[in-house]
Amino acid sequence: MQNIRVNLVIQNCPVNRFAHNLALTVKHVSAAAQHNCDFVVFPEMNLTGYAPSDLSNAVALDSGWMDGLNRLAQKHNIAILTGLVEKTDSEKIYATHLVFRPDRPVAMYRKIHLSPFEAPYFTRGEDVDVFNFKRVNFGIQLCYDAHFPELSTAMALKKADIIFIPHASPRGTPGEKSASWKRHLTARAFDNAVFVAAVNQVGENDAGLNFPGISMMVGPDGFLAGENIAYENKMNIHELDISLLQHIRTHKMRYFLPNRRANLIEEQS
Repeated sequence: MQNIRVNLVIQNCPVNRFAHNLALTVKHVSAAAQHNCDFVVFPEMNLTGYAPSDLSNAVALDSGWMDGLNRLAQKHNIAILTGLVEKTDSEKIYATHLVFRPDRPVAMYRKIHLSPFEAPYFTRGEDVDVFNFKRVNFGIQLCYDAHFPELSTAMALKKADIIFIPHASPRGTPGEKSASWKRHLTARAFDNAVFVAAVNQVGENDAGLNFPGISMMVGPDGFLAGENIAYENKMNIHELDISLLQHIRTHKMRYFLPNRRANLIEEQS
């Protein structure tokens, strides 16, 4: 399989500045294309900013701005993963991440696991989908989702090769966030033989929250494949050797998923 170039964008995402955030997103997509990237991945809610109790920044999915991102994906043959606070026609509010790909309808992932700070305001998503681009299968989780191992396993069982985990995770230093991520993201990758790619917002967001800028890539062997710290907007490109997946998944003692006894879990539930 071919190598895949992934651009993880650490982005400052002020609340209630949708046009500003969208313009910055477009700028980063164009820059990623100049570096021949296949995926450009933005933090959770990068378009709207993150302020769980203030839903005035929620936006509807609109063909106007979405068509622009669709055209970019088509022009550059790139997958764009970008997030927002979504307001639906039924007035439900979701933490949503959109997927723009050439010649495909816009896809989405709605956050399934909501933190205690989010649950009073957001509706939980229900769908565990796996998407495809350039012969690579990928899933999306959002921040708090990553603490629930069964979600990653569900995506791996649906043949995910990469799990992208955009974050809007405030507080702490980049070093503290790094230590936290290494405890659980490496496990998600190792147990399921998938790449895991995470990226956070950075800096003050005009709503009283400060985000430690960090991105991280973990290989399907569970080893750290790259880590970046930033204190402002920054792109971080990782070239993934997709053949490593085959190497791990054909090793009798390094690929655990086929030997999982799901029936025992079902019997206990």
